[in-house]
Amino acid sequence: MFRRREAVPFAFVAEAERFRSNVTPPPRERPSRSQLVGRTLIGLTVVAGLAGSLLLGMPALESPQAPSHTMQSEASDGR
Repeated sequence: MFRRREAVPFAFVAEAERFRSNVTPPPRERPSRSQLVGRTLIGLTVVAGLAGSLLLGMPALESPQAPSHTMQSEASDGR
């Protein structure tokens, strides 16, 4: 595919990369005390739920333990 060699017809497209605004955004509002407490409680609830599900789910993930004595089949007992 060939490339066009003519200049860009619109000046604002050519200057878009170096445009800087002189307007500063307003400062961020600090969260109130109740918002901080709410976020903390939600975080603790999520962590406690994950820890609880891990503790309750661990027994299901364990493999069954083989008995210490060897089991013999009934056919071998007949002799």
